Amino acid sequence: MELFGLYWFAVIGLFIVGIITIIVKAAKNEPVKTGLKMVIASVILLVIGAGACALILSNLGGMH
Repeated sequence: MELFGLYWFAVIGLFIVGIITIIVKAAKNEPVKTGLKMVIASVILLVIGAGACALILSNLGGMH
């Protein structure tokens, strides 16, 4: 269960750091590509994690 919490903490942290990076780089008129990559990665991880959570909670794991 600790791994599950760590996963969501990492997703949230990646999203927040990505948003902060975008804001800082945009204020300095620098390219924001790194921040966008972090935000996109966090959204992909969110979708994968939420899908896995829904699969586990719905008991459709294919184990029976």
